[in-house]
Amino acid sequence: MPHQGFPRCLRLLNAGDFSHVFEQADLKVHGKGMMALARLSTQGHPRVGLIVSKKNVKRAVDRNRFKRLVRESVRLRQDHLPPVDIVILAKRGVQDIDNETLYRQLNGMWKRLQRDAQAISPPSPLDGVTRDA
Repeated sequence: MPHQGFPRCLRLLNAGDFSHVFEQADLKVHGKGMMALARLSTQGHPRVGLIVSKKNVKRAVDRNRFKRLVRESVRLRQDHLPPVDIVILAKRGVQDIDNETLYRQLNGMWKRLQRDAQAISPPSPLDGVTRDA
């Protein structure tokens, strides 16, 4: 069974990590009530950071619910996500979306992110090479 925890290595932890993504985002994926900015990483696994402002989501319970659902979604899909640093921004109105719809939105965003990352990532030196036995 694959590891499904959410350790520190899967999180963007400091301002430098966030600004690294904001300065030169390679990918931008929109969803209803949220947006994801991503930058290719050499770490071999995805890292996620969340930005949920009081201006956009007034109540703390709504901000915490959004963050909890995003973290759970990343935790369950981490093996399918490309090696990118991702910043998820909550937009106005995200508190009005029910949990099931929010989860579907996130899964769609992860699929688009994976597809777009494969399109822009540099080819591996082993791509297209066949080995004779």
